[in-house]
Amino acid sequence: MNLHQLQFVREVARRGLNLTEAAKALHTSQPGVSKSILELEAELGIDIFVRHGKRIKALTEAGQEVLRRVEVIMHELGNLRRIGEHYTAQDRGTLSIATTHTQAQYVLPAAIAQLREEFPLVNISLHQGAPHQVAQMLIDEVAEIGIATEALSEYSELITLPCYDWEHVLVMPKGHPLAAQKLISLKDLAAQPLITYHPSFTGRTKIDSAFNKAKLHPRIALEAIDSDVIKTYVKTGLGVGILAEMAIKTEQNSTTNSDLQMRTAGHLFGKNTTRIAFKKGAYLRNFVYAFAWHLSPTLTRELILKTMKS
Repeated sequence: MNLHQLQFVREVARRGLNLTEAAKALHTSQPGVSKSILELEAELGIDIFVRHGKRIKALTEAGQEVLRRVEVIMHELGNLRRIGEHYTAQDRGTLSIATTHTQAQYVLPAAIAQLREEFPLVNISLHQGAPHQVAQMLIDEVAEIGIATEALSEYSELITLPCYDWEHVLVMPKGHPLAAQKLISLKDLAAQPLITYHPSFTGRTKIDSAFNKAKLHPRIALEAIDSDVIKTYVKTGLGVGILAEMAIKTEQNSTTNSDLQMRTAGHLFGKNTTRIAFKKGAYLRNFVYAFAWHLSPTLTRELILKTMKS
């Protein structure tokens, strides 16, 4: 039995039982993957996979047990590597971060710049995706830190902590009728074509929930995952934009947005909480704790350690 065999089993399971895709991901040959798995099955005296001819169709009951143990072994192997890196090169390495587009563009740059100043030999690997993809990247150990507003707390494999709170903002062309109103209501918004985030991104669930609670049916003219795309279409007059406040805070005084007007919408949609997440049982290096603290001073090393042990 060797680690390559265990890695092959895990990758085949992760790739939907597709040997070809697993081999590509591991930069090896399909026959090599198949042979190694057969050798492991022979050594264990069980079938890990159900086969139909040469095709793998499912995990056997025994195979499910094997996969669970393989995941534990590979997770701890990753921890061993990080421990080695921590004690042999404490001020260098790669920090892998999984996050959404909005966080990557508007929130992380300052924290990453501060980390690079403190740890100039640390490289950053930034992975962007939908919140559920961010969670999966943590579970698959593609990333060490995940940052998103939705989804992260839904996974039992992850430890999450609140990072910061934020509200939505209404964005409209200068001279729009709503801009002259002292207080904008949900009913006012429901009468307008709206441009906002895709349902799985950036607090969209709070927006939908507010309208549903008020028994209103908003007209969503356009959905996007990119705040800049939303602003672009607002400028064309397609509708009123509903954006995350961090997507416009740094640009409120920008001449490029002088043709837009912005109004707070916290009274309509409430607060949103962006969370930071780590995989349970992960060994975190010094610069991981440092990055979390730069992201939010509430995220102290002591708090993260306490949460990881709970």
